[in-house]
Amino acid sequence: MRLGFARPIASRLPLLLKRTHSNDRIALKNLKDFIHKKDAQAIEAAPIPPYLEQAFAQDSRPAKRVFIETYGCQMNFSDTEIVIGVLQKSGRYTISKDVEEADVVLLMTCAIRENAEAKIWSRLDALGGIEKRKRGGLTVGVLGCMAERLKSELLEKRRNVDLVCGPDAYRDLPRLLEGAFDGVSGINVMLSADETYADIAPVRTDSSKKSAFVSIMRGCNNMCAFCIVPFTRSRPIESIVEEVQRLSDEGLKEVTLLGQNVNSYCDLSIMESTPSVAVEMSRGFRTVYKPTIGGKRFVDLLERVSSIDKNMRIRFTSPHPKDFPDDLLFLMRDRPNICKQIHLPAQSGSTAVLERMRRGYTREAYIELVEHIREIIPNVSLSSDFIAGFCGETEADHQDTLGLLETVGYDMAYMFAYSMREKTMAHRRFEDDVPEADKKRRLAEIIAKFYEIMGSRVEKSVGRHELVLVEGDSKKSNLDLAGRSDGGRNVVFPRQATLDLMSNTMRFPVVGDYVHLINELSSCPTEAFGVFRVDRPATRQ
Repeated sequence: MRLGFARPIASRLPLLLKRTHSNDRIALKNLKDFIHKKDAQAIEAAPIPPYLEQAFAQDSRPAKRVFIETYGCQMNFSDTEIVIGVLQKSGRYTISKDVEEADVVLLMTCAIRENAEAKIWSRLDALGGIEKRKRGGLTVGVLGCMAERLKSELLEKRRNVDLVCGPDAYRDLPRLLEGAFDGVSGINVMLSADETYADIAPVRTDSSKKSAFVSIMRGCNNMCAFCIVPFTRSRPIESIVEEVQRLSDEGLKEVTLLGQNVNSYCDLSIMESTPSVAVEMSRGFRTVYKPTIGGKRFVDLLERVSSIDKNMRIRFTSPHPKDFPDDLLFLMRDRPNICKQIHLPAQSGSTAVLERMRRGYTREAYIELVEHIREIIPNVSLSSDFIAGFCGETEADHQDTLGLLETVGYDMAYMFAYSMREKTMAHRRFEDDVPEADKKRRLAEIIAKFYEIMGSRVEKSVGRHELVLVEGDSKKSNLDLAGRSDGGRNVVFPRQATLDLMSNTMRFPVVGDYVHLINELSSCPTEAFGVFRVDRPATRQ
């Protein structure tokens, strides 16, 4: 069998307003005209009347250059593309790739752990130095989850922060920026019950990539004790389908559907055409909220999206284990272009800890779900999240987590020490009573156990055929290419000519190609990366 290239797989209100009326230009003062510069308290955003939507078009000031730094999860990178879309739509901003040349620096932040916030505080200090060199000519904004969590505290603790904007308020960024340019600090961190940015076209930050994130919902209803993410809002299914179709037309080869609880997606805007039945959950799982009735579910969305382009891979993250009904698993099994990869966050292997976390399942129910998934999708790749040292965790609880790692045998895992966050149920009800030294030790043991198991799994994968999407050069050498397998593993393989099965010619793989590879023994199993080779092409006559 010859291997080579694979066949295709089956703005808002300005602070100073000028408008034309009866051929006269009338200058109207705004609230900021009556407030002292810079030392004034931040102004909360107000609803914008429709007749002011085009006001920015009358402002003759030159466009500002904006530099955006993104921290945290995939959702933040997706939100960055939405922010760029909002700013470009206003017609007042261009995106800069050099922080030294920028007029505006926006930090898209994460607040899930204390270390994530520490990075932002440090970065704000560094930006203060840049602002001094520019003699005050730099506007700094904090966006995202840290903005929503700390609100005005950011303005109070850092004098160089000019605006704070939460995840549900990105439409208000042009107005907040205009205020900042005039010396008025601004803040909008109001939560929305329906904001999904469905009408905002995200602007991809790297057009050379052949993969993209598509946000399908915002928020999460699970109310886990350690989390601060607010309520769920799902985008209309048609707007998601249209975005994926547009990405396919642009030649992209992989789309990842994003949501804090992606598989609890439910489009209630078309309830009249759907049965009035409650969502089916995984066996042995429960929820702390009342399940919605009717609407289009995640399996409906996945079926629609995976039908758009059979040569486009579909992934999704991050799901909750409770939302894996059989019809979803069977669809994943039967559609070649839906990646056989499932992220199944366990968080802990102890039923007692899971109960305190309000996860809605036991250790036994989780293991039963894993076995059920592997019965339906035998070659599935599983990944997970683990938290070491949650409130009240004992050594016995920790051993249960190590045991779960052995029982399941994950292909990838994200492992962290617990960091208590304000405004969570754990902060209100529990004591962060596990010593930091024990947290660090337990985390180190979890990581060591994962890599021990991962090493044996890599050895067992020798000889396995993999379909890999080429993403570009290897970071270590331009003699090698890098890509991602169907199961989500990072893959490095030699850059060499091979047979294109579509044209029956020899050529070098390029970004966006699917390449059929054979797995060789990893040279460094502890890094959890397989080293692959292209099957040597036959000599052409």
